[in-house]
Amino acid sequence: MPTEKHAQKDAYDLILEAIDVGVYKPGDRLVESELAERFGVSRTPIREALQRLETQSLLARDGRSLIVASLDHNQLAELYVVRSELEALAARLAARHATEEEMRVLDQMIAADLKLIDDPSALARANRRFHRQIHLASHNRYLVQQLDLVYRSMALMATTSLAAEGRGETAMGEHETIVAAIRARDEQSAYDALKAHISNAFIERLTQDSEAAV
Repeated sequence: MPTEKHAQKDAYDLILEAIDVGVYKPGDRLVESELAERFGVSRTPIREALQRLETQSLLARDGRSLIVASLDHNQLAELYVVRSELEALAARLAARHATEEEMRVLDQMIAADLKLIDDPSALARANRRFHRQIHLASHNRYLVQQLDLVYRSMALMATTSLAAEGRGETAMGEHETIVAAIRARDEQSAYDALKAHISNAFIERLTQDSEAAV
């Protein structure tokens, strides 16, 4: 039987994962009783998990209700600035520290992800796994922790830039360039390639947002 502390952690992870995979989207209302029933957890750990998510700005108040937060233009720009610098640093460190096995896994991920070009949702999930592997290959636990926080906030994006026509194929080419630099132990090229990759993703997202606003 899980302890209350474990139940709280499980409730937090379950809600966070549901937001991350799009079960709950920005603006959706989260009801304590409904969440408890969905996840088979008592209401106390659900309540505590919701409070934690609100503290982390992943949930926002709408009157008395809690809703999944959304990112405005300024928040999105700020997030991408931080993401760009931290991810580029991870690539630089991966070029220095990645093992042969880790580089082989990155190669395998790219080969598998090329088959998902026509499925933006699956490609987005695979994309997160690819980036996470680079984070781990940096062999810097503090950097990995900060990037985990960044990716939690990225869960508040209702759409993926990989849904844009041609972006998936282009992104996979960029992934190949990043991994080639890591494998060559070229730290500056890995840094530059990852930073350019994030910049291109941000441009695509801004374009999507501007078209949606018309």
